[in-house]
Amino acid sequence: MAEIVPFYGVLPAKEVVSRVAALPYDVYSREEAAAEAAKDRLSFLNIDRPETQFDSSQDMYAPEVYAKADEMLRTEIAEGVFVQDEEKNYYIYELTMNGRSQTGLVACASIDDYIHNVIKKHENTRAEKEEDRVHHVDRCSAQTGPIFLAYHRDERIARVIARAKTQAPIFDFVSEDGIGHRGWRIDDTSDILEICEAFAAIESIYIADGHHRAASAVRVGLQRRAEHPDYDGTEEFNYFLSVLFPDDELLIMDYNRVIKDLNGLSVSEFLEQAGEVFEITPMSERKKPEQKGSMTMYLDSRWFDLKVKEQFCTTDPIEGLDVSILQNHLIGPVLDIQDPKRNRRIDFVGGIRGLTELERRVDEDGWAVAFAMYPTSIAELFAVADAGLLMPPKSTWFEPKLRSGLFLHLFER
Repeated sequence: MAEIVPFYGVLPAKEVVSRVAALPYDVYSREEAAAEAAKDRLSFLNIDRPETQFDSSQDMYAPEVYAKADEMLRTEIAEGVFVQDEEKNYYIYELTMNGRSQTGLVACASIDDYIHNVIKKHENTRAEKEEDRVHHVDRCSAQTGPIFLAYHRDERIARVIARAKTQAPIFDFVSEDGIGHRGWRIDDTSDILEICEAFAAIESIYIADGHHRAASAVRVGLQRRAEHPDYDGTEEFNYFLSVLFPDDELLIMDYNRVIKDLNGLSVSEFLEQAGEVFEITPMSERKKPEQKGSMTMYLDSRWFDLKVKEQFCTTDPIEGLDVSILQNHLIGPVLDIQDPKRNRRIDFVGGIRGLTELERRVDEDGWAVAFAMYPTSIAELFAVADAGLLMPPKSTWFEPKLRSGLFLHLFER
């Protein structure tokens, strides 16, 4: 069963919390990160992406870069930018976007639960991305970006969180993108015990987002175990920073596709081949798909509704995903894009950017066709993970993004 524990939280001082909070390190290119970090020296992006402290010729994976991250973190703790709690607590993190809120429990999850598949995954990690975070976590002796976890709603946990949220928040601000962020501390002994016991009865926890951060944290924890063969399992390196959300509060947005060319086909030839898989209906205006088994397509300055034909529908947790049907029956065999992870003829556009971005990519940037997807559901994600399978690339887009720097977990106290 799941071991989800309180920890000695390291939090920004209240007067600077909105300046510290930063989007995850991996949403930026190197150039974007440098420009964003330069806006405010207290932005946590400076620590999360320490190559921003060097000129562009610096090898961003060199030891001195990770040493710089550690130096900045320790300096800011010493200067009071960050303050560590004296007791182990749970915390609450609420995000509000467009009037819709989701509330997560900030805690530490066990690396053993990850190893033994109590914490379940749905995608592979890339070695180079994982290696970067291993060096960052190891050098800083800290996890600085939380893993986004999900679980089947539990009423005991919900009651404790609801009760804690009646207290005054420890931070409350709106970020530049309009997302509201509020946090609370759960420090009552009986509440802490109630949450521990409730999670101990939960069979499975799921990684929603942050597979690379999770894998890196586990690798560092195993390294520390090897360095300390007398470890007893209670050391902080046996746990990694997480925010856990009940499944009924999560929003997965569409993750859309744009294709550079039609693989030598004319528009009419492509529509004919696509018609073997989908029932295609011209649309008078752009529109998102409204149900599973459908998608909309922008081609030749026109929008089309695509409904998957019955013979291509399946209850298989992977093959039945809309993204799989599109890839396996059209993008792969017709457009000859066999490896969407590496093929530069395909790109992926998060649903947060809307349908106008798909039109722009086709009309202005010269891409040939765009597909607007119906979002993968959290139930589908759970089913894939429960089956021990992996989702196709770019199947889920979660919004809003968890901010880094609001909660830190140090290995040494």
